[in-house]
Amino acid sequence: MLAGALARQAVVEQELLDPKTLRDAKLLASLGRESQRLTQVAELAHVLAKADEELIETRELANGDDAEMAAEARAELDRLAATIAATEEQLKPLLIPRDPLDDRNAIVELRAGTGGDEAALFAADLWRMYSRYIERRGWKIEIIDMTESELGGYKDISMAVKSKGTPEPGTTPYARLKFEGGVHRVQRVPETESQGRIHTSAAGVLVLPEAEEIDVDININDL
Repeated sequence: MLAGALARQAVVEQELLDPKTLRDAKLLASLGRESQRLTQVAELAHVLAKADEELIETRELANGDDAEMAAEARAELDRLAATIAATEEQLKPLLIPRDPLDDRNAIVELRAGTGGDEAALFAADLWRMYSRYIERRGWKIEIIDMTESELGGYKDISMAVKSKGTPEPGTTPYARLKFEGGVHRVQRVPETESQGRIHTSAAGVLVLPEAEEIDVDININDL
């Protein structure tokens, strides 16, 4: 699998230099994202190969007649083994077939569902939870639309979640948040309940990959 990724990197780098690629914005963006991932693979593969070579040489020293040098070599074996194990763990997620949309930022929509005012309060709780998570990840929130309820909740919130800089594959907002999509439910005694009864409220969460400009193809005849 690693050899295949390295071979693919060589192909991608050649395709990026092809004039045809430069004229195709969508293909250029796709190959650019793939190149970024494969470059990381190549860098880690180099570290792994170097550590493997050092491991072979160090094993020979560890079995030598010089007791002092053998002791130092055995200590070095532990370090090299740890380096190899850590590098292999870093490589695994880069070699697993990935969702091509995992490189994107995300559009997230929260919408109060069944439960009236309590559902809107639950949607507000979800908003606070996600916003704190986004803040801790170092991402940026851009509010697209927001409708508040009378009791301080939210009927709906739409926001763009954007990463800063160039994140590693699998760590973008869409890759991290896409599994949050669906209907979320809570059973509790709401603030709006005066008799202590438990209510079930729901809120919907929609997570979409942010569209790139090249994804939008508008026929001039439709305008």
